[in-house]
Amino acid sequence: MQSPRIINLKKFTKLSGKLLPITFNNKFPIKVKRMFFIYGKKKYKRGDHAHKKCSQVFIPIVGKIKINMKYRKTEKNVLLSDNRPRSLFVPPIVWSSVEFLNNNSLVLVLTDYEYDFKDYIETYKEFIVYQKKNK
Repeated sequence: MQSPRIINLKKFTKLSGKLLPITFNNKFPIKVKRMFFIYGKKKYKRGDHAHKKCSQVFIPIVGKIKINMKYRKTEKNVLLSDNRPRSLFVPPIVWSSVEFLNNNSLVLVLTDYEYDFKDYIETYKEFIVYQKKNK
């Protein structure tokens, strides 16, 4: 089983603005099949679930977010901000939630799996059982 990890991105800044290119080559951790945006308000959370097969890459577009993760016997929080050119890779079987630290934050999420309700683990109790079975 893979562990979550930071992916550093290159950001180019000029007087006229910023460019954050993402290249889907063999160095990118997933083959992207789906993308979506999550909008949020300060102090609110989204997610709070895990996936059986789906990997995700979280890229902050506007504002600051904290991604809270639990996997195996590890609890980890990662801060992401539009000011720092980095993203977070979250593999399957990681319980995660996105906490918004600014109003009107925006996060781009890239996945390697098309939407499938059966892929979601929606309760933490179910996650613990599934995690033990799939070490």
